[in-house]
Amino acid sequence: MPRPAKPLIRYDAVIEISLRIIDTEGLDAFSLPRLARELNVRAPSLYHHFQDKAEILRAVARAIVLEARWPDEQSVPNWVEWFVRLSLDFRSAVLRHRNAAPVLLQFMPRDVLTRTYDTSARLLAELGVPPEQRVLILDGMDKLTVAAAITEAVKGPDERGRAFANVDPATEPTLAEAAELNPRSVEDLFAESIRCFLRGALPYIDADAPAPSRAAITVGDPGAPAAS
Repeated sequence: MPRPAKPLIRYDAVIEISLRIIDTEGLDAFSLPRLARELNVRAPSLYHHFQDKAEILRAVARAIVLEARWPDEQSVPNWVEWFVRLSLDFRSAVLRHRNAAPVLLQFMPRDVLTRTYDTSARLLAELGVPPEQRVLILDGMDKLTVAAAITEAVKGPDERGRAFANVDPATEPTLAEAAELNPRSVEDLFAESIRCFLRGALPYIDADAPAPSRAAITVGDPGAPAAS
């Protein structure tokens, strides 16, 4: 049988539908036969475009990370808040796709994150952070942002929106009191953790110094949206 003049399967449609299945039905519901039915093709047809299911899931993970966006330097008051916004946008992208958190754990697109961190390193250089200290900041941001976002994503419905939701006042009274009196939302706690880390790691950088413009720090940047 001759090959169709136009491909029957669009790459972007495969990723979009795969993510929709995972979002609405859960990761366990995702399979190549299930995906093929949504695309109105036979499952073997997918192998003309993707090596296997893992390759599709790898592309799904990449699509989620690419949903995050660079902060607009005009919308943040200083460099600390630039990093906070960067981290919050990544967190939001992950939380929009909670069911896909295991996919991110297995197939996190490190090439996208590395490009993001390279741009962040340029921002740190513009601020006067010595080269030998930049990895300390970027590695810390990676651990705080990626781990916190995925940890929040896998929480059950009863745990979401509260810090230490499962604490028992009868057995952990001190922690229970702290959790009860905590005035911040889970998102605010995350943002404040980023602020504390940056101010503590770089006490000699004025916390109110403005973030350099993107034009000043993205020369040669491949243009990938921010991740974390």
